[in-house]
This record gives sequence, C-alpha cells and structure tokens, in this order.
Amino acid sequence: MTWLEAIILSIVEGLTEFLPISSTGHLIITTYLLGITKTEFINVFIIAIQFGAILSVLLLYFKKFTESWRFYYYLLIAFLPAAVVGFFVESYIDKLLGSEWVVGIALFLGGIALMYFDKWFQNPSPDQQLTEKKAFKIGLLQMLAFIPGVSRSAATIFGGLVVGLDRKNATEFSFFLAVPTILGAAVYKVYKHYDVLFQANNASLLIVGNIIAFITAAIAIRFFINYIVKYGFKAFGIYRIIVGGLLMILLACNQFFV
Repeated sequence: MTWLEAIILSIVEGLTEFLPISSTGHLIITTYLLGITKTEFINVFIIAIQFGAILSVLLLYFKKFTESWRFYYYLLIAFLPAAVVGFFVESYIDKLLGSEWVVGIALFLGGIALMYFDKWFQNPSPDQQLTEKKAFKIGLLQMLAFIPGVSRSAATIFGGLVVGLDRKNATEFSFFLAVPTILGAAVYKVYKHYDVLFQANNASLLIVGNIIAFITAAIAIRFFINYIVKYGFKAFGIYRIIVGGLLMILLACNQFFV
C-alpha cells in the first residue's frame, strides 16, 4: 500500500463511518476503484483505522461518557448480540467483505429503506429514555451490519427509531454504540494479525491513517447530527441508491467485457 492510498482510505473511513452509507462498503469500493491488491495488511488496515474514528466520538461526547455507569450498562446490552454472534460467523463475514456485488446490492436496497425512514417514524415516543429492552433491540438490529454495505450506523439508527427514539437521540446512540463495537472488532483483528503491522512501514501507515480518520470523522459527526435533525435521511437514501446502482452497473460491465 502506498502513502496516497492509505490517506485516501483513511479519509473515506472518517467521512463515512458515522453516516448511514456504510464505511466498509465505501472502503471496499475505494480499494476496487484504486486497484489496491487485497492483502492481509489491507484487511487489518481497514478495520484498525476505525480507532481514530471512535476517538472522535469520545472527544465530542466526552461529557456523555462520564455521566453515569447506567449509560455503559445500556451500551453493553446493545453491544453483546453483535459481539457474541460475530465471533461465530467471523469467517463468513470475511468472505462477504471480498464481494463488491454484496456491497452494491446492500447499498441499493438500504438506500430504498432510508428513503422511507422519515415517513415510517414520524411520531417518536414521548419517553426518550433508554431501557434494557430498547438497548437489546437496537443491538439485535445492529447485526444487519454484518452484511457489507448495510452500514452499522444505518442499522443502529434504524434500531433506535424502531424503539421510539427521535432522529437526534437514535443517531447519537448509534455514535455511542460504535465505541465498544468498533473497538472490540479492531482490537480483535489487530491481535490476530499483529505481526503484519511490523512489516516494512505498515505501522507508520496505520498511525497516520488513524490521525486522518480521527479528524475527518469529527467533521462528519458535526455535519451529520445537524443535517438529520433538520432534513432527515432521504438524501442519504438517494445517495446510496445512486452509488449502489453505479457499482452494480460497473461490475456487470466488467464481467461482460472481460
């Protein structure tokens, strides 16, 4: 991997991690368009640069993370379903990560769903407090993000809306839940492949990648929370449909003309 490729991937990660458009899907598309060879380090890099992204959440919402232990209890409940199930289906998920077609289809179908979020959830519950039951339901729906292109953010925001949270609270809880979910996945992936990080300049690429992801993610979070409160999710649905559709057309053309 070159420095330019690492910088581009890190910018894509930071900008897309907390938007409902699938950071993993966009990283797979980016590696495909740039012609980056899928090596063991590339797979580790894509996961590990998420460290920088989640640090932006801890910085921007530092006060929330110091309020009470109850907050962490709800995060744990929401985190457990994906953590437990993900451990057993890791090899299957890794296979899906290599499929651009899966990403294209998931982006397209998820985009159609996002188009209707504002219509489906017009009347949030007057009670915006989290409960064990609500947190667990959000955690169950987070597992939809095992499919590349679905988007962890979209899945958890959908979960928040399903249990009655308004757009702002559903989106912010999605940010918070990203911390244990992404941290757990990143630590596990780095632990399994730590030897790869010490080859050539891989460690330097990873450090710079996390710094870039941190900065761009902080910008994206500020933009997203203000935008969805005012305008909702429709624009992100349209974007996903366009990107997913174009990707499928490109893949079909490549298969047809090769």
